[in-house]
Amino acid sequence: MTGRTRPTRAETRRRILDAAFAVFGEQGIAATKLTEVAAAAGLTKGAVYSSFASKDELVLALMEEHAAHRLEASLASFAEADDGGAGLANVAAVLMYEMRADAVWHRLLAEFFAMAHHDDRRRDALRRRRREVRDTIARALNRLAEGLDLELPLPAEEFAVVLLALSNGLAVEADIDDEAVPDGLLGRVLTLIAGDAVAKVQAAASDPAVQPPPERKSPSFPRTP
Repeated sequence: MTGRTRPTRAETRRRILDAAFAVFGEQGIAATKLTEVAAAAGLTKGAVYSSFASKDELVLALMEEHAAHRLEASLASFAEADDGGAGLANVAAVLMYEMRADAVWHRLLAEFFAMAHHDDRRRDALRRRRREVRDTIARALNRLAEGLDLELPLPAEEFAVVLLALSNGLAVEADIDDEAVPDGLLGRVLTLIAGDAVAKVQAAASDPAVQPPPERKSPSFPRTP
């Protein structure tokens, strides 16, 4: 008889993060105990502590994972677009969708920020994790700029701060009053910030002087006899 297969460490971590999101989102961070997260994940409290040293570490890992994944997905949509303008629209659309669909993430960040305001240890931990998130996004921005031969309108590290601030701030405003944040608002703001850079890419792409011949193997001029 085949014995039960124990979940891998990665699978256990995933179950804990998923359960934490559900429980924190329903009850709030301060009101939630790790035993409740463990129960929701179908694990023991010891299994939770084997992956995360504390509730604070679990919360920070949850927010870091989400922020980096969401913005990297948005930047990937830019790189996959046919032109810079469509790419900006894709970034804005992905961010707006995620912002509205996952409003709970922004509430968790706001709650933890409030908890850390008078707690030096928490504030330092939050600061370190947010730096890691910004570094991840900045690296993605630099890869994107290099791949498209695009000059960013701001240093990548500063642009990462702007993207996080816009996403989080608009999410809060939308959570308070959804009608205050129309779907196209973020796209218009990104265009104001990066429109000149995108225009340069589009102009270069349409300039015959910098384009290779349509068919390298078939010259477009007649051959001499």
